[in-house]
Amino acid sequence: MRYFFRRYTPHLRRALMVESGSRFVLEKFLASRDASLKPDLVTCYAGEPRGFSGDVFRVQDYTTPDTRAALLRELQNNRYDVIGILCTDEAIMTKWKWLLAARIPAKLFIINENADWFWVDYSHLGTIWHFFSFRAGMSGAGAVTTPLRLLLFPFTLLYLALFAIRVHIRRRLRES
Repeated sequence: MRYFFRRYTPHLRRALMVESGSRFVLEKFLASRDASLKPDLVTCYAGEPRGFSGDVFRVQDYTTPDTRAALLRELQNNRYDVIGILCTDEAIMTKWKWLLAARIPAKLFIINENADWFWVDYSHLGTIWHFFSFRAGMSGAGAVTTPLRLLLFPFTLLYLALFAIRVHIRRRLRES
């Protein structure tokens, strides 16, 4: 991830898309972009998105540590200007997307489930904070209930453990 502390917007000559969400979101995003942008794609799905014409790297083809390292080296050597990651609140390719975001030297942007997107840099910290707080359940009514649940969790766990111990002790006493 490059250019976090710069508001610099690179030229979109080479782009890498990480399809870690629903395919229709990527298709909607690509349809709204300039047709001259021909990104490469890292995906776990078969086939290609509608209107896509770049190189496709399927993660199921890279199952061993050596092949994964080779893929990472190849992607790093492609010198991408930007990397776009789908964050659609689905647990698809989670490890891959954050590995690629960390290891590919390119400006990062996030695409949400509405095919809206934003750059990941310091000037968008408010948007980034809102995005992650929404994903963590810390927005709206969840802003009150989630921290309260986190506070009460250890006490709830302690109560349940003590209850289970009590039940098992009473059962043993009745049996003897």
